Amino acid sequence: MKEQTQESLSETPPRRGGRRFFEEAKEILRVLLISAAIILPIRYFIAQPFVVRGASMEPNFADRDYLIIDEASYYFREPLRGETVVFRYPRDPRQFFIKRIIGLPGERVKIEKGNVMIFNAQYPEGFTLQEQYLDPPGRSTHPEMEAKLGKDEYFVLGDNRDSSSDSRLWGVLTEDNVVGRALFRAWPVARFGPVIARPLGY
Repeated sequence: MKEQTQESLSETPPRRGGRRFFEEAKEILRVLLISAAIILPIRYFIAQPFVVRGASMEPNFADRDYLIIDEASYYFREPLRGETVVFRYPRDPRQFFIKRIIGLPGERVKIEKGNVMIFNAQYPEGFTLQEQYLDPPGRSTHPEMEAKLGKDEYFVLGDNRDSSSDSRLWGVLTEDNVVGRALFRAWPVARFGPVIARPLGY
């Protein structure tokens, strides 16, 4: 009788340990599900990482810069002139480009004698952009061309005008291809911080 009692007692700890294991596994799974419910919407609808490839946005964005892209703002407002946006390349939506917004919907953009001019309802005679973020400031833009933007169409240019595939080459950017605006630079450490929109003077 005593042996049976000892044997029955010896079986109890494994059962208790098994329950503890499943309880802990259940708690871990619950934490993971809650984390996913919080992180995934942020990742896909609010902000996502983007790594710059190439030299088309130098000197303001360099190859391998690690950026956080704000996807939420454009749900509430339209993109602004001077903002740097990430978008799906119109000729191959699997690729993502980063450029600066120059022309807005309904405007006419004209590149003439190295200058970028904007014509709109407020300035029917046009004005010349003063692009101080270029290197050097006011750097010439070529070739000469003209583009009329329709509804939900934008004209985008790279800051490194001599090494950029942009609206001069493949045409206008439609709003449905815009992913979001560059919000924060996480790498390199020396340039860590928020990305400041560069307003374009005239």
